[in-house]
Amino acid sequence: MHSRSKKESIVSGISHIETVDGISEYLLKKNGLKILLAQDNSVPVAGFMVTYHVGSRNEATGYTGATHLLEHLLFKGSEKFNSEHKNSISELLETKGARINATTWFDRTNYYEVLPAQFLPEAIALEADRMRTARITEKDKITEMPIVRNEFELGENHPAEALDKQVWATAFQAHPYHHSTIGWKTDIEQVPISRLQQFYEDFYWPNNATVTVVGDFEKKEVLTLIKKYFGVHTASPKPFPSLYTEEPAQEGERRTVVRRSGVNMIAIAHKIPNAHHADIPSLALLAVILSEDKTSRLYKALVDTVKATSADTYCWQLHDPALFETVITLAPGVSHDFVEKLVKKEYENIAQKGVSAEELQRAKKSVRAYAASRRDGPYAFLSSINEDLATGDWKRFVTFPKSLEKVTTKSIQQVAKKYFVEKQSTIGWFIDTSS
Repeated sequence: MHSRSKKESIVSGISHIETVDGISEYLLKKNGLKILLAQDNSVPVAGFMVTYHVGSRNEATGYTGATHLLEHLLFKGSEKFNSEHKNSISELLETKGARINATTWFDRTNYYEVLPAQFLPEAIALEADRMRTARITEKDKITEMPIVRNEFELGENHPAEALDKQVWATAFQAHPYHHSTIGWKTDIEQVPISRLQQFYEDFYWPNNATVTVVGDFEKKEVLTLIKKYFGVHTASPKPFPSLYTEEPAQEGERRTVVRRSGVNMIAIAHKIPNAHHADIPSLALLAVILSEDKTSRLYKALVDTVKATSADTYCWQLHDPALFETVITLAPGVSHDFVEKLVKKEYENIAQKGVSAEELQRAKKSVRAYAASRRDGPYAFLSSINEDLATGDWKRFVTFPKSLEKVTTKSIQQVAKKYFVEKQSTIGWFIDTSS
């Protein structure tokens, strides 16, 4: 069901935009806060998430990782909710059985609570307060920085993460997808608190955020609470800093090598469009055909033949053009060059001969199950719709699974021909130096 009727506006000052597949969108007119409601009163549990439309794509040299470091600092308390008042986020909600966390990615940052429905008002009040009055102090940065740096070092000690970081940094030279969400080590260690405070001041406003509520609640009651607590804030007094940098066209294959102790791996990446491009459904299903399970192309070609211990393919669906990436962990004694050629050969086979109808139907069955799982409980719902919000349109949560059903074997072959070309590829090797 798709409705644009505004008759559902049940709280003054909040307008109903549309309802799609049981998800209703509203606008808090005073400050531009967007609201998504998905009511399900079958279980007395609710989920609340604030998605800020800012991520590592909004960072630059000198303050890479700022979004993630800020995420940590926003748990240090706000004007009304803090340890001195005995109502910090852990004292207020974790003691009542709430699941609380936050995550940062290229295009967004989110803060969420999944909790007994009766405590939803407390979550709304807390999130509204830290939207504009979070404590971002030098003292707290000093205590949190080593924790974030430890996260960075854990990633560096993980061969797949270390390789992936270098592949993205090589594939993207101008666009900020060049740097990972965690940031570069010296930026994490040395970014001044004033820069983090400025970043918060630039982006943490109601008109740069979407509130999503799922589960057990009544619409009028929850909209009234959102208006009460978030309505105290004004919209941003100035435009948000815009990202106008576009990645220039790539003019040849790029390569990167990581030599350190670990495990031998290769990564093969190709430039693809953003999440809303018409080719993405075909590319997404192609990724499933290549590496979803033991029936997949790369599993049969590499794992079954003991050339590799794992094969994973990702169709990254982001706000801006991203990557289609295959990552292979080599079996002992197998050369990087040999496996790289095998993967490229499989790509070429698909570009020249296509895939079978059986392969495509198996892939569609798999993604149908995945699409259903995205609504399986408040957290699954929140985390899934959040990723579609990050691409610029929450309705993709509803429309993308339907677009996958329209993919044909012909369109799979067409995207393989179109994107598996050398000039827009980046190859990464992780070479284990321990043996």
